[in-house]
Amino acid sequence: MAEKEKKKGFFKRLVEGLSKTRKNTVTQVDDALSGYTSIDDDFYDAIEEILIMGDLGITATSAILDKLKAGVKEQHIKKPAQCKELLIQSIKDEVSVGEADYRFEREKSVILVVGVNGVGKTTSIGKLAGLFKEDGKKVILAAADTFRAAAGEQLNEWATKAGVDLIGAQEGSDPASVVYDAIAAAKARKADILLIDTAGRLHNKKNLMNELGKINRIIDREYPEAVKETLVVLDGTTGQNALTQARVFQEVTQVTGIILTKLDGTAKGGIAVAIHSELGIPVKYIGVGERIDDLQKFNAEDFVNALFDVKMDA
Repeated sequence: MAEKEKKKGFFKRLVEGLSKTRKNTVTQVDDALSGYTSIDDDFYDAIEEILIMGDLGITATSAILDKLKAGVKEQHIKKPAQCKELLIQSIKDEVSVGEADYRFEREKSVILVVGVNGVGKTTSIGKLAGLFKEDGKKVILAAADTFRAAAGEQLNEWATKAGVDLIGAQEGSDPASVVYDAIAAAKARKADILLIDTAGRLHNKKNLMNELGKINRIIDREYPEAVKETLVVLDGTTGQNALTQARVFQEVTQVTGIILTKLDGTAKGGIAVAIHSELGIPVKYIGVGERIDDLQKFNAEDFVNALFDVKMDA
């Protein structure tokens, strides 16, 4: 029951958080559905333009429209107003995440968290730690962002808030040696999940590549039994810029998932759909606020329902 209430609470915050995106995109979709009298090329063009302007991206929009057209034909739908459910389902299909994508939550794992400064990376790690701890997991945090002065202190605050252990280092230390120590601690303390914070510097791709390469080699050598996950944190308010950042990280390391933050402060929530389609990387967690429980697993059904303000089942 408590779990159900919690889910309802997050869904409500998601509905509120996506209000700007809804105003920006969904209202226009509703206008098109009610404004056109027949399903023709003009109607499809209008929907296409709305979705692209809503930051869903060209790849996702094309796939969604193809599914919509196929459904309209199959179900012999004649009026645009009757297309809404079909459109909603087409968007859900485009962003659904499989259970297999969360294998790291169920097995001994090491999660490398990457992202540029200012996107909410350290905060997301703290919230993830809280999420895993609440799920009964033993979690250890590694402060391998030794480049930014306040990163270690910030992570320490989150570790205290989440009630998990932190392996830190002095500013300017070698990040790879922090990871080495953290793996030793994770093994000794029989941790379920080791969460690693990394420095987010994109202006020098070569440095970033070298640093992440070194960290990855240590993980592979010292902790081969752990499932390795690399999550890139993106700021939802930056829209297409988030896509560019994700591409850069994809070039320098093997990204397996996205954490999309600050969705409560943007009209560009459609970027969650674009990222998944353009890069083939699933959005695995979304953040809609400052509280420790404001970061949750991404659920395509809930996300699209919240976007279109479709009431959740009781």
